[in-house]
Amino acid sequence: MDPQHDSTTSSEISSQNDKEVEEGGSNVNTEIDPEAEKKLLRKLDYTVLPILCWLYVLTFLDRINLGNARIAGLEASLGMSGNDYNVATCVFFVTYCIFELPSNIVMKYVAPSTWMALLAFLWGTVTVLTGIVQNYSGLIACRIFLGLFDAGFMPGAAYLMSMYYKRHELSIRFNTFFAASVFAGAFGGLLAYGLTQLDGRAGLEGWRWIFIVEGLITVVTAFVAKYFVADWPQQNRFLSAEEKALLAARLAQDNKGAGMERLDKKAVKRIFTDWKIPVAICMYIPFSSNNYSLAIFIPTILNSMGYHQTRAQVLSIPIYVAACTVCIIVAFCSDKTRHRYAYIMGGLMFSVIGFAILLAQSTSLGVQYMAIVFAACGGYTAHPLVVTWLTNNMGGRYKRSFGTGLLLGFGNAGGIIASNIFIESERPRYLVGYGVCLAVAIFSAVMSSVFIVGLRRENRKRDAGGRDYRFEFVKEELENLGDSHPEFRFVY
Repeated sequence: MDPQHDSTTSSEISSQNDKEVEEGGSNVNTEIDPEAEKKLLRKLDYTVLPILCWLYVLTFLDRINLGNARIAGLEASLGMSGNDYNVATCVFFVTYCIFELPSNIVMKYVAPSTWMALLAFLWGTVTVLTGIVQNYSGLIACRIFLGLFDAGFMPGAAYLMSMYYKRHELSIRFNTFFAASVFAGAFGGLLAYGLTQLDGRAGLEGWRWIFIVEGLITVVTAFVAKYFVADWPQQNRFLSAEEKALLAARLAQDNKGAGMERLDKKAVKRIFTDWKIPVAICMYIPFSSNNYSLAIFIPTILNSMGYHQTRAQVLSIPIYVAACTVCIIVAFCSDKTRHRYAYIMGGLMFSVIGFAILLAQSTSLGVQYMAIVFAACGGYTAHPLVVTWLTNNMGGRYKRSFGTGLLLGFGNAGGIIASNIFIESERPRYLVGYGVCLAVAIFSAVMSSVFIVGLRRENRKRDAGGRDYRFEFVKEELENLGDSHPEFRFVY
């Protein structure tokens, strides 16, 4: 452990964060050495991202391995029937959604390395316990606690990354992070196939080994994460004092004075009356619903098409590999062109095509498989872009913390939808499941269009001086406006 790091109090963290803002704010017009900036960016990429990506692989594996365990005999072993599986997937998302925002608030007062390592240890332990449950009630209890401990990681990671990168550097990093979950889908199918071969070892069924081994990997990683997860920029032990100052200056230039480092009544009102957050949630829920539908039910869908358990596990791998590849390519293009909307709409178009084909019930297994690939590539590509797009348009630490927490907290309610639309009695056609996925994808396209129209309108108003009256606010209020600052411009 790092005693000096762990002894940092919340008040010291707060004062250091304020110092960071002040230093950044005084350097808004400072000339930055491009070579030094490139060197810093490379260092951030290999100190901030890798451990977060690996942890996300593990959290996603521990979240979706229920689908692999299902076709490996979970239901028969625990005496499950009817919609019991749907309930088991659903209860996870209840606690998951409720505790995402509170977790982000806790991270303001607990070092990210400590908090994320603790969460990983807890969700890994629950995953191991899932492998030894003896009845359906035990499974439900484990899923509830898994959702509780899993909840804080993704919003916390998104919040942490947003404090290190400029707005038009964030998409490729966040999509790379998100692609880790897509990789987990491919890797999870392969790993599950291998672990089920342990069937009978130590008197345990194959599906139990999926939970036990994957959970133990997470528990071990939790101890390593304490030393490798980056803390807030001013507490980052991987950066020198000069690098911290450069980081503060470049982010200040990017944010143009849009800070929110004090959570007073006016700041709270600005957060909870910001139209961008509910619109982004409406954009996000369909992606959450559709992608969780695929993540949880792809093995089941492939199995219902007539593929044997082993074949279904293996055939899920190319789907995720394709989605992972497209996700990273699109993120790179999005950052290079400094644009979000068109790429989100492109992803939605592929999702609509994929689910429309599945709804049409083609008799060709090849066509159905292609449709799943389309739906996965479209959904997994655009899903993280919604998070990036909202984060890009949130100014200030508290605004980003609450905005990200609210987006993912309410947005992941899509997982509750996903858990209840692929009903066993509709197997193998799943008309309701495919129909809902198609409808919500179209709804997301509408809300994405509402979002960009609102952003363009607000930018035009600011360009015309329509928000210049805010310059008359007292200094303390002006510096705490977040993205309401009249010099802040929204990105599309």
